[in-house]
Amino acid sequence: MTTLTLTCADIVRYLSDYLEDNLADDVARAARDHIATCDNCRIVLDSTQQMILLYRDHGRAQRLPLARQTELFGRLAAAFSERRPPGQG
Repeated sequence: MTTLTLTCADIVRYLSDYLEDNLADDVARAARDHIATCDNCRIVLDSTQQMILLYRDHGRAQRLPLARQTELFGRLAAAFSERRPPGQG
C-alpha cells in the first residue's frame, strides 16, 4: 500500500476542501500528516481558521468570488513554491 504524501503547495490547493471536510479519506489523512510536521502549513491553516471564526463572530461570513479565491490561492501557492528550505536563503 502506497502512502500519499502532500507538499505545501498541495495543502494550499486543498485548504478550502480540507476545512470543509470535503477530501477523500486518504488525502485528508495525508494533509493531517503534513500539517502535523510543517510549521508553515500549520500557520496557514490556523490563520485561515481564525479568520473564518472572526468573520463568523461578526456576522460577516461571505464567500469570496471565485475569481478572487483563485487569485488568492494562486498567490499562496506561488509563495510556497518560491520559499527556500531553512538554512538555504
